[in-house]
Amino acid sequence: MSFFDDLRNLDRNNIGGWPKSVKIFFIVLLLAVIVLAGWYFYTSDQQDQLQQLQRKEMTLRTEFQSKQAKAVNLEALRKQLSDMQDMLRQMLRQLPSKTEMPALLVDISQTALASGLQVDVFAPGAESKQDFYAEKPIQLKMSGTYHQFGTFISGVASLPRVVILTMHNVSLKPEKAGPNGVATNGRLTLEGTVKTYRYLDDEDTDNVNGKMRGRGK
Repeated sequence: MSFFDDLRNLDRNNIGGWPKSVKIFFIVLLLAVIVLAGWYFYTSDQQDQLQQLQRKEMTLRTEFQSKQAKAVNLEALRKQLSDMQDMLRQMLRQLPSKTEMPALLVDISQTALASGLQVDVFAPGAESKQDFYAEKPIQLKMSGTYHQFGTFISGVASLPRVVILTMHNVSLKPEKAGPNGVATNGRLTLEGTVKTYRYLDDEDTDNVNGKMRGRGK
């Protein structure tokens, strides 16, 4: 009788009486099921963990390559930063110094008068020191034509020192406006606050550093 005939004639109620070949077949089949189940519940989880670690490895490799590229260029970047700092210091040195600021304010006021502007208010305020420069606000109220304001701006730009004027809450309105808002007499009124700037000299820097050391105590 063949193996397949034995399978067809099995008595499910008498497992002990099964032929030896059939018993071996079912034992091998049971072992295969156990192995497959173990692989599914254990090995598949490990494969998922392996894939996660492989993705993490790729991420870390990319970060390493990026940091390595930065490290290779570190000296060049430091030199570039040093050159930029030198350039910034040279540009700041073109601004007025502390001793030049009073004369500069007079020059700005005189330039406005020489341009034909009517100066009603020219009131410098308290100086404020920033990281590497100091700013001084000036309260202004001037009246004149568009051409006169243009002459004033041109005159300030031609002063010996670099003069930077930034406007804050400044309004420029017609002195006498008609129904359509246009100046009826061609004159404009500028009113508000402008700020001019100077560089911090060694004395200013020492004072700032001294205050910072004092706060740290």
